[in-house]
Amino acid sequence: MLSSTKSNQFRPIPAARVDGVIILALLLAAGLLFGLQLGELPLRDWDEGIVAQVARSIWQSQPGEQRWLFPQLGSTPYLNKPTLLHTLIAGSFALAGETEAMARLPGAILTALSVPLLYGIGRELFPRRLTAVFAALVYLTSLPVVRHGRLAMLDGAVLCFLCFLIWCALRSRRDLRWALGIGIGFGAIFLTKGILAILLVAIALIFLAWDTPRLLVTPYLWIGFALGSAPVAAWYIAQWLHYGDRVGGNLMHHSVRRIWDSVESNDGPPWYYLLEMLKYAWPWLIFLPQGLRSIWENRHLSWARLLLAWYSIYFIAISVMGTKLPWYILPIYPAFALVVGVQCDRIWQQPPNSQVPRAWIFIIGCMALVGWAGIFYFSSSGPDPSPIMQIAAIAIGITMTTTAILMHRSDRQFLPVLIWGSYVSLLLFVCSHSWIWELSAQYPVKPVATILRQQVPAQTMVYTTDENTRPSLDFYSQRPVEPATPDRIREIWKQLPSPYLLSKPSDLENLGLPETKPLGQAAGWILITRDEQ
Repeated sequence: MLSSTKSNQFRPIPAARVDGVIILALLLAAGLLFGLQLGELPLRDWDEGIVAQVARSIWQSQPGEQRWLFPQLGSTPYLNKPTLLHTLIAGSFALAGETEAMARLPGAILTALSVPLLYGIGRELFPRRLTAVFAALVYLTSLPVVRHGRLAMLDGAVLCFLCFLIWCALRSRRDLRWALGIGIGFGAIFLTKGILAILLVAIALIFLAWDTPRLLVTPYLWIGFALGSAPVAAWYIAQWLHYGDRVGGNLMHHSVRRIWDSVESNDGPPWYYLLEMLKYAWPWLIFLPQGLRSIWENRHLSWARLLLAWYSIYFIAISVMGTKLPWYILPIYPAFALVVGVQCDRIWQQPPNSQVPRAWIFIIGCMALVGWAGIFYFSSSGPDPSPIMQIAAIAIGITMTTTAILMHRSDRQFLPVLIWGSYVSLLLFVCSHSWIWELSAQYPVKPVATILRQQVPAQTMVYTTDENTRPSLDFYSQRPVEPATPDRIREIWKQLPSPYLLSKPSDLENLGLPETKPLGQAAGWILITRDEQ
């Protein structure tokens, strides 16, 4: 009886149950980080304002208008991208109202789901579960993933569908039926962000051709592509039948042309994305050089082949593109996290008292100094007072200082300290008003939008002396606001019976418009019209 009790007591926990617990924990951690206080800040220009406007047009459309199929941006057709995420946001608006939180929620949920999906990728690639855990936690605590995944943008959804696609490609090596998911993931990416799907699925196919070429001829793969491509083909055929040649011209302007030309002056040098990683991929960037070396040394193994194809092909592709935008680099972060996860697990397996490179200690020490300096920067007497950011700076300072000390002592416990401290710091960061730092670069749109809604009739054009288009202002005001030159404004003032102009007071003096009537003023801007008396 005693021996039977002992055997039951020490029976190993099934692997599936352990994986289930880890996946649940990752989902809870990701859900908290990506969902906390989503609606505390206004929508950002450009992407958020445009996505929210298109989603509103779908939500407010009549049943026969089919705005989900023929969306509009203001009063003009929206032909830039398919509207899978826009339609999900429209559904979110229908459930809980037209708020910032509802605009950001679908993308945040999808990005959070990409975290356990990345863990699944790691479980397919590596013999040790801990490698997958490290990779998922590195991905979860990567600043660009957290920040852009919380925004009402298309890129968080792309991360989710990309991880699903790669996960299915890896599982299909054991069960051919999973190859169906490759095509379905391809279709979901295409319906989210257009031709980017071609590059991403090419990475998966190149890996399969290198590692498991027999999968390229399985019927399940091509049935999956048929299933995934059917809604994409139906979408573009419907656009072509409805809009004609405008679809081809728009596809060339907004998508294909970005490959060799800078669209809307968004250009940069070939090393643009290297600088982006140098700015925002800390602290995990310290592990990347040795991780890349491990990939090259083990390129005969499946995990190294996938990461080598994923990292190199995508990084080279976006680096040679003419158009450069910070969020274009996001699809590389799952591969980046897997590379770093490999290196973290190797550190964890090293014998006790194994030396840590001095460069790592120096870099983490510098980050600790930055954290402690942030306490004064965000203090009440500093340049950017913020109590919550002060607490975040303290968390960073404690985390990095403790990590540097443990590294100096050759104690591998620096890894859980670094992961946990990074997670807590990011939680505090997203609770602040600093996580969308672009909002501080221009005037706040909500007070100005309130005046426009109160004083300007619906669907009436408002002209402005501001040189920049503000899609978020269009969204909040529910009126189109168009920048205009001084000569154009003077011409409009003469021609229109009731023109509306949004201007700074100093610009208004230089224009010298006759018969002006102020309607309201906010955030340093004044709304005027012609005085008819």
